[in-house]
Amino acid sequence: MRKTVALSALLLGTSLTAASAETFRWAGSTDPQTMDPHAVNSAPVLGFLNNVYEGLVRRGKDMQIEPALAESWEPLGADGWRFNLRKGVKYHDGSDFTAEDVMFSYERASSEEADVRSWFAPVKEVKVVDDYTIDFLTNAPNPLFPDSIANFMIMDSGWTTSNGAERPSKEAENHATRNANGTGAFMLASRDPGVRTTLTPNTGWWDDLESNITEAVFTPIGEAATGMAALLSGEIDFIEPIPLQDVPRMKERAGFTVHEGVEARVLMLGFDHEAEALKYSDETTDKNPFADQRVRQAIYQAIDVGALTSRVMRGTARPASQLVSDKMKGYSEGLDDRLAFDPDAAKALLAEAGYPDGFSFGLMCPNDRYINDESICKAVASMLAKVGVNAKLTAMPVRNYWPELREDNYDMYLLGWSPGTFDAEHPIRFLASTPNAEKKLGSWNFGGFSNARVDELLPMIQTEIDPAKRQAMIDETHKILQDQVAYVPMYVQPLIWASKDNVSLTQRTDNFFILRWVTVN
Repeated sequence: MRKTVALSALLLGTSLTAASAETFRWAGSTDPQTMDPHAVNSAPVLGFLNNVYEGLVRRGKDMQIEPALAESWEPLGADGWRFNLRKGVKYHDGSDFTAEDVMFSYERASSEEADVRSWFAPVKEVKVVDDYTIDFLTNAPNPLFPDSIANFMIMDSGWTTSNGAERPSKEAENHATRNANGTGAFMLASRDPGVRTTLTPNTGWWDDLESNITEAVFTPIGEAATGMAALLSGEIDFIEPIPLQDVPRMKERAGFTVHEGVEARVLMLGFDHEAEALKYSDETTDKNPFADQRVRQAIYQAIDVGALTSRVMRGTARPASQLVSDKMKGYSEGLDDRLAFDPDAAKALLAEAGYPDGFSFGLMCPNDRYINDESICKAVASMLAKVGVNAKLTAMPVRNYWPELREDNYDMYLLGWSPGTFDAEHPIRFLASTPNAEKKLGSWNFGGFSNARVDELLPMIQTEIDPAKRQAMIDETHKILQDQVAYVPMYVQPLIWASKDNVSLTQRTDNFFILRWVTVN
């Protein structure tokens, strides 16, 4: 134990003395990849930056949309939405916030270089009406649009251009990668990627700051044992997630609180649908087995999700049948049954598809992004081996994982998806639409799944106002995705956080940790 504590102290660069009431130290398994709010569309980045940058709207403690940099908004008939901006807001460097910044941020976030460009697929034009009024004109009526841009963060046009960061960059660095100038409740004081990021309160913030902390220090800790030792020794005040096996003893330990919940995130397996051949097979072949629906179904039925949730996830996760959980708007009640776990049926499907002896392939997984992600992949590989399908597992840190997926360096992969709008339209747009850069669709559909009817239904889902008609379209889409086995949804991930007893916080189902709600007593 002493070695572990000493190691965590070295990593954190702090003494073992408990933090003062004003300084809050927290840790997570994943460091935000960038400080650029338009460069990477992932929860570690967006969740962290929600403390620094703000959007036109934001989500409250109950996940409902509420005003932020826009005081109000109203539909422009069937043409789009008008946002009435908040006056008197200043960026952290003291410059004024105006509609020019919103226009600039839209152009930047919808550019080809942006990872969040799919948010703006419904938008045909943006017009600045005056300094504090801006219109987003859509291709068709879009009742979901305000919800869909809850994580669209506004950057200072002057600061960004003067520092040569007019466009986001996923791989190469620019000034916005390590620096920030937002309007949010906290300001970026220092940034040492992978080591430490320090935030301080924005004393000129336009809203009421519920938090009493004067400094917030974030440290990524990849080793679970090191993170737990840091919490127990007093080096940090909060950590997420904690190892599932530590939950029982933490609940009984005086001075600490375990925060449990259910995340909006569904964990699934994705396939390379469009590859001509497998990239990581031991066999010489010019075929891609995953292009065959029967093979994808065999993979589905060879995986015992019940065992994954009860053993690997220790009963904290719930099986999933769709790309969204049953808590999300648009969940299809009549399609909540998963295909049965049936290894014999899987073997029969493989034989029918021409693979009676199975095959080998490459399975890519992160090892620091989701709870027990590498362990889940190892268990899946073991299950698939029993039906003759041999997965060659490669696990890596998430900072390397996304670039590998974007370069198509996989045959099958693990993905978790939390819909930013808390609506089923979100994963359909990002994960199931045929990738189309011009239309800003399918930006996270790594495997290139494509179905003409799904593509036809999406704009109808986005524009339909009648709830019953809209749900019928979503039901049809979910049925297609299930029948085609576009993905293998496995389970809904839990939220397992831990803190000292003197920390008050809010746990949201999007797994965003919002500092303005944190108090240290």
